[in-house]
Amino acid sequence: MGAAGDACGPEIGEYDDGTPYFRVGDWRLDGVPYRGSLFMEVELRIAAMDEAGIAVQALSPNPLTYLHHIESPNAVDYCRQHNDDLAAMIATHPGRLVGFASLPMQDIPAAIAELRRSVTELGLLGGYIGTDFGVHLDDGRVDPFYEACVELDVPLFFHPAPSGLDGALRDDRMRRFDLDLVIEFSYEEMITVAMLVFGGVTMRHPKLDICVSHGGGSTPMHLAKLRKLAERRTSSPDWIREPGAFDEAFGRLWFDIHVTGDAEFAFAVDQLGTDHLVFGTNFGGWDKGTLGHLGDLAATLNDNARKLARLDRRPDLAL
Repeated sequence: MGAAGDACGPEIGEYDDGTPYFRVGDWRLDGVPYRGSLFMEVELRIAAMDEAGIAVQALSPNPLTYLHHIESPNAVDYCRQHNDDLAAMIATHPGRLVGFASLPMQDIPAAIAELRRSVTELGLLGGYIGTDFGVHLDDGRVDPFYEACVELDVPLFFHPAPSGLDGALRDDRMRRFDLDLVIEFSYEEMITVAMLVFGGVTMRHPKLDICVSHGGGSTPMHLAKLRKLAERRTSSPDWIREPGAFDEAFGRLWFDIHVTGDAEFAFAVDQLGTDHLVFGTNFGGWDKGTLGHLGDLAATLNDNARKLARLDRRPDLAL
């Protein structure tokens, strides 16, 4: 039985031939062995961290299980159980693991309440949410949530979920060849950046630290064109057409540099700069990214992570 109910899941099971599956609603991920892997076995994760030279790792909700589009009461119950279980697991390895809260973003007041509980009672570092929960990210109705992040002085992370799993399917072509895991995610991350910048979120909340996954997806490739769009198109808000306004608004965002490929990694770093970059990885997954290619950048990313996640408040960590 899944935490949010039988119909929704999440559920781990096996087919008659022993092939594992992970189910959320009618959506299934086949062939990924969650049981017996470092996705679920904390001792295996700690051993893998030791082998990779990772002293402290921040754990985040699985984007397959945001459940941002189910009924609010079920989402609230699920997020509470998720965060309670995450905090209990982290407590088994003090000093090595920290975590981010799953939040019921379809209900902003409930999301604020769960963020507050997760930070003040469970010791989680902040919120980790999807890019689509039924309200545009720059909608004024979301502002109280952003204000709560600032009040609590915690960062907010955005990572997409596949459409059709959490919310409506945007494009059935994305279901072919698992393209949603690359193309749709990259699209959603760039849309997120655009909504936060053009929609004025980073300017209205200058003390809010927002981090977007995978180097902002397609953003590095289109950064110059987004700047021209801001400066030259009348559809852009008046304030962002002023010289330097786009760069100021964009420069307040953070990005994790979970980018696959040496050339792609170097290009993203060149376009985004290093001041607001942190390391990210699908640890143990099929696309764990740039773990072995950080080089001299590792020290900068470590310092940035301390700042973004407020880790200096945590003298218990092995930093």
